[in-house]
Amino acid sequence: MNSKEAILNSLKQAKTFKEYPIRDLVNHSEEFGRFLKNQRLETNQIRKFLDAINRLKVKLTQGGENKSETDLFQLVEPEIVLLKPKLAYAAARVDAAKPLSDVMAQVIDKVQSLDDFDRLVQFIESIIAYHKAAGGK
Repeated sequence: MNSKEAILNSLKQAKTFKEYPIRDLVNHSEEFGRFLKNQRLETNQIRKFLDAINRLKVKLTQGGENKSETDLFQLVEPEIVLLKPKLAYAAARVDAAKPLSDVMAQVIDKVQSLDDFDRLVQFIESIIAYHKAAGGK
């Protein structure tokens, strides 16, 4: 089983992304980062996705006073879901981005709360770290 399939299988077993075991997240992101490097996906393609996520983190920080976690999540949920078409567009332009798009689209479907969003941030940061460690450019 390749790293993409391992991630997708783990996601199928979890109702939400925070249920994705942290040790699996680290192991899968290491394998997936190497896989993406071997597919010749450039770091800037992954970073574009991380940049979009970081903008959402800033929005949460700025809008966070006197709001419940549910209200905060509702503030960014539409933008999280709209990351899927951006990923699809990147995959249509760059073949090497297709595996990233496939995996992250499934992850986005599992993001149902701020805890899930935090796990998403950890996941993409881990993928980038391992991609870079494997020699990704």
